[in-house]
Amino acid sequence: MIIDCIIPARAGSKSIKKKNIKLLGDYPLLAYSIAAAKLTPLVRETIVSTDSQEMADIALKYGAKVPYLRPETISQDDSLDIEFFKYHVEYLKKNNLPLPDFILHLRPTTPLRDIKEIQRAIETLLHDNKATSLRSAHKTHLTPYKMFQKNDNYFDPFLESKLAKEFYNLPRQAFPDAYIPNGHIDIVKTAIFENSDILHGDYIYLFETQTSVDIDVLDDFKEAKKLLEREDYAPLSLYLKGCV
Repeated sequence: MIIDCIIPARAGSKSIKKKNIKLLGDYPLLAYSIAAAKLTPLVRETIVSTDSQEMADIALKYGAKVPYLRPETISQDDSLDIEFFKYHVEYLKKNNLPLPDFILHLRPTTPLRDIKEIQRAIETLLHDNKATSLRSAHKTHLTPYKMFQKNDNYFDPFLESKLAKEFYNLPRQAFPDAYIPNGHIDIVKTAIFENSDILHGDYIYLFETQTSVDIDVLDDFKEAKKLLEREDYAPLSLYLKGCV
């Protein structure tokens, strides 16, 4: 069973310029995801998929492989994840390299991960024959049954329910729990997207985690820096320290 990790790190960022290589503590944001992949025993290769030579050089410094710079056409604000996954698979095929059975998808913008949790996610997917992929998510106190879209000047519920005529006025506890994918740990099967336009398939395993810091604005860096002191993240810092 071959498991590779892909870490996407395109150059463009609207919220923070060069966000993926901005320092979090002593190291570039991108480096923490590389450390997590390198420290996960079941991961064979750690690949950074980027369109930037600057980011490629930093990725190499911290132990990742950067076999190519991906085209700008699949590195835009509206580019889809499946595009760089398929590009990577095509690269492997053209170079007669073995395809991984699974790809661990670690986003640089959620940098703080417990290695044991990544390992548990991988083992969970390997032991579930029905699952076509795995995505981490956390429970939210919000429910989509109470959310509306605007229709002209009027409320229009996003969802429907048979619980009551005005179901959206029921207490939150009347509805199923809701979960938000958080980009902490995702795993996809190569066979699902290799010859299709579907990335995750019909049976996405819900791997529940706590909320994690998602770096989007400068204040998020401050929050993440405070959490770096946690014992769970000590292996990441030790690995990165050994790279410089």
